[in-house]
Amino acid sequence: MHIVISTTGWLKSYVMILQPKVLSLPHLRIVNRNLMEGLICSRIIPIRAYGNQRNTPFFPSYTSSKRRIFYGPIRMMGPSTSPNSKAGSIKPLTASSSDLFDNTLPSKEVLDLWQKADAVCFDVDSTVCLDEGIDELAEFCGAGKAVAEWTARAMGGSVPFEEALAARLSLFKPSLSTVEDFLEKRPPKLSPGIMELVEKLKGSGKDVYLISGGFRQMINPVASILGVKLENIFANQLLFKSSGEFAGFDANEPTSRSGGKPTAVELIRKTHGYKTVVMIGDGATDLEARRPGCADLFICYGGVQLREAVSSKADWLVFNFKDLINSLE
Repeated sequence: MHIVISTTGWLKSYVMILQPKVLSLPHLRIVNRNLMEGLICSRIIPIRAYGNQRNTPFFPSYTSSKRRIFYGPIRMMGPSTSPNSKAGSIKPLTASSSDLFDNTLPSKEVLDLWQKADAVCFDVDSTVCLDEGIDELAEFCGAGKAVAEWTARAMGGSVPFEEALAARLSLFKPSLSTVEDFLEKRPPKLSPGIMELVEKLKGSGKDVYLISGGFRQMINPVASILGVKLENIFANQLLFKSSGEFAGFDANEPTSRSGGKPTAVELIRKTHGYKTVVMIGDGATDLEARRPGCADLFICYGGVQLREAVSSKADWLVFNFKDLINSLE
């Protein structure tokens, strides 16, 4: 007796006990049918790619008392080109989620709104960048797992964002020197295709904004790489005491609380008189921006994290920024 194992790498292995030197036609049909069922009933989430980056030094500037620090890159850092990646987990489709991908092809109305948009607003963490910035900073400080659990709850919409933000920061309380060290040693990792998409949008006369629940200290360098003006950033701000100790965050920033992204988009729209505004992101706070008077269209980017509660309600679900680039041509 011989044991033959058939596998496609990420699919479940099938084990069959066969007679020596004999593989009958019925056996072949069974293996093929099982493999096809595995292909149909499985999908991969999430996929996070990590590439080698050139180090980018940043010089801080800050005020006294509770200090705010801002960083500007000395030289440009290219996007990731490394094939290295972390394998995604396999999650079978169920009857309740089998229609998840129904919105991967845009309707004529959705495509028209995208093409005629005056302004496009991007989430940053797990959209423009491959990482969740606060999770990366927490990991750098030794509190990665606990903070990541809070991030998942916040992005899934199960807890108010301001509660999750305060809870996460309280777990590791980053100092000024820690943030400086983090930014020097772990420069941002851009999502594949995002630079080309931003260039295409700007070349088409559309204004680009970054709206994030993350921190300006980590987003300003990203904006510089993409050529996004600093005044087009809406994000949170870490605060520090004169000694450099952590002093909390600026609660006056609209993105520091639930409903902050709709508020930011509404402000952008009213200030500039845009007729059509698009929001692109992966989380519940991005979906919130799709409401009357705010974003006309919400595009969910599932190339890093796929949150079913969000993606299923998106006007358009994309896994590759090239789809958005090609649709503008």
